[in-house]
Amino acid sequence: MVNSDQFATRLQTIINYYDLSAASFADSIEVGRSSISHILSGRNKPSLDFVLKIIKIYPEVELYWLLNGKESFPKSVSTEVHSIKKQAEEKDETRDVDIKATRPLPIDNDDIKPFAGSTKKIKRIVLFYEDGTFEAFEN
Repeated sequence: MVNSDQFATRLQTIINYYDLSAASFADSIEVGRSSISHILSGRNKPSLDFVLKIIKIYPEVELYWLLNGKESFPKSVSTEVHSIKKQAEEKDETRDVDIKATRPLPIDNDDIKPFAGSTKKIKRIVLFYEDGTFEAFEN
């Protein structure tokens, strides 16, 4: 069971980290402003839908940290690697997680369409795979 007071403290930490007001945070995750107020005051407990919205909009928030204070915030690459290794150990797998960068592959700028109205050029794209490996594509 989630401790409402500790959850409220972690929620306030997220709001402060992103330098948001409770109202703007509520708007960003598309919940009523009163929902945030009620959770922060301890009146209501967070729903699963509420928690999933936070995780979806703010990927730096680690689910286990948000729910029970374990892991860390903001989520770091080392936390993700530790989590992957821990899962592998729990499955009794002996393979090592490969986090070495591969040689960046070139990007053809003619194939890349920037967002509407954007004049920025893409420098690098990194793909992270579930097995802990990744590929970097550089311009």
